[in-house]
Amino acid sequence: MLSIAVLKQSIQMALQNIRGNKMRSFLTMLGIMIGVGSVIGLITMVQIASDNVMGKFSKLGAGTLTIYTYESPVKSGLSETDLKDLASIEGVGGISPTISFFSTAANDKEAFKKIKVEGKNAAYFARNKDIIKAGRAFNENDMSGDVYVCIVDEQFIRHVLLGKQVLGSTVRIAGYKYTIVGIRGQDNGLNAMFTDTSKLDGSVMIPYTNALSITGAGNVTQAEVYTADGYELKDIESKVRSTLKNIYNENDDFYQVINMDGLLDMMDQVYALLGTMLGGIASIALVVGGIGIMNMMLTSVSERTKEIGLRKALGAEPSRIQIQFLIESIVLSVCGGIIGIIIGVVIAAICAIAMNVEFSVSGSAIALGFGFSAAVGVIFGWMPAKRASELNPIDALRSE
Repeated sequence: MLSIAVLKQSIQMALQNIRGNKMRSFLTMLGIMIGVGSVIGLITMVQIASDNVMGKFSKLGAGTLTIYTYESPVKSGLSETDLKDLASIEGVGGISPTISFFSTAANDKEAFKKIKVEGKNAAYFARNKDIIKAGRAFNENDMSGDVYVCIVDEQFIRHVLLGKQVLGSTVRIAGYKYTIVGIRGQDNGLNAMFTDTSKLDGSVMIPYTNALSITGAGNVTQAEVYTADGYELKDIESKVRSTLKNIYNENDDFYQVINMDGLLDMMDQVYALLGTMLGGIASIALVVGGIGIMNMMLTSVSERTKEIGLRKALGAEPSRIQIQFLIESIVLSVCGGIIGIIIGVVIAAICAIAMNVEFSVSGSAIALGFGFSAAVGVIFGWMPAKRASELNPIDALRSE
């Protein structure tokens, strides 16, 4: 075995040789720098994009099932009885029906036709506590059908109310006089994400029972099922599907259940696959860099044949010759890897700023890049080091 002193001396000699060939050493490291920088940059950017998108989607309804129903020969949606059956399932923390339509709104002087109206219940606001910016949310008493209260958004306030006093004022929605009890903030729900409201005069929420009366619909075609604390969404989904199957007489063609957690898992797998694929493509540059190291080390062995022969003639063991060249290869590769890691992180940070997303560094990506660079040094430096250790001292001395 090599002693600490011998190992230290081998490292010093390796560094001395690298410094003696600065340009060649830099060009050799360049391949590793590009390879590691590409791996770190791509994996980090994919991770940043994944965290950003997954974070947004998780706000859309983690722990939530969304039910969509279609008109069947015997049913046109979920009745009040059906909603109560779903709400009574063990583990269900609440049911939020949604009725959406477009209607008119009017102040004292003018009518507006581009108004989005959503019917909601108290369970929706209990689940989305942060959606109310001012005023109050709906409560169970508002769901009687004869209470005319509403919640408006900022767009509605600008266009319809013209910035006047909001809370406590009245406005006509679809011909009915409503009292404004709340101002809503940004909705991060699934429906809001896929709805363009830029051309509307505003959005307003009313009790869903009122929305049913206005539209003339007897049943609800969309509802969200919230999971109670301590229960798994997949277990609740199974029970909800079973209940819906009974409601629709064993026919599952007239409803659809979307599990947001399942969608998040699927997206997470897609991003993981994308990261692996891009990392694999970028790793090709590492192989090219490794070949460059092998070429440089083979050239170094050829140039230092006399030195190797002299050292072996003076008693240097083959293992010591081999370890010196191997250390030289590893130092080149690791130095290139460290610089490549810095380059990759900087590139990822610039891209995060350009995309206006939160920047985070993946520790696993850095460990992977550093491990790859060290492995490249060992793998591609092994053959030149072994070749140097096997040189015959007499032939080596005779070569020059």
